[in-house]
Amino acid sequence: MTSPEIVVDRSSPIPLYFQVAEQFAAAIQRGDLAPGDRLDSELQLADRLGLSRPTVRQAIQHLVDKGLIVRRRGVGTQVVRGEVRRAVELTSLHDDLARAGRQPSTSVLELATVGCPAKVAAALEVDADSPVQHLRRLRFADGEPLAVMENWLPIDPIRLTLDVLQARGLYAILRAAGVRIRSAQQRIGARAATAAEAQMIGERRGAPLLTMTRTAYDDQGRHVEYGEHLYRASRYALEVTVAER
Repeated sequence: MTSPEIVVDRSSPIPLYFQVAEQFAAAIQRGDLAPGDRLDSELQLADRLGLSRPTVRQAIQHLVDKGLIVRRRGVGTQVVRGEVRRAVELTSLHDDLARAGRQPSTSVLELATVGCPAKVAAALEVDADSPVQHLRRLRFADGEPLAVMENWLPIDPIRLTLDVLQARGLYAILRAAGVRIRSAQQRIGARAATAAEAQMIGERRGAPLLTMTRTAYDDQGRHVEYGEHLYRASRYALEVTVAER
């Protein structure tokens, strides 16, 4: 068990739980607490700090909500890696994770030829119910679930395989096949996780998720793929650089 020195000021107007949570957060950011370190139990912390268990529980939950620690049954409370920060660029999550020093891995949940749904047909400018490739993947960062990614692609020029999708990012696969991805139309939003989504990515039901839809084009203006992705807001952030025109 690991625990930094925590000092609470009972005369301060700042709530006690927040004082405790902020000092733990600072220790994690400094590196005093590393990913995988286990914290003392609620009872141990309450006894050491002279606080009630509900106060300590509230502090721990605040850190969980910020994505700094996780609770695992049979393991206890552990520090996790900081959130993944990704610039909004024409790249794949797999490659972004690798560049950031994180270990990407993929579980392919579905890979099939299906009739194109109407909303996807409009984005790809193909006929509804025409055959397209459909894939759904669960992407991990350092073994922790991060995103659910769903994509639809034309049948040509490349047929995707399970083994390749588990080993590489989609855009790397397409570029290796000679597809020159040049632009994309992208939309970012947010919504609450359904029960099934929460179970899949290790969040509670109703937890905030970032959403992203993207239609990508090649250098000839042809539609390459349409994707709908869900990201854990507690582990993932999108960064945009803006400038005056």
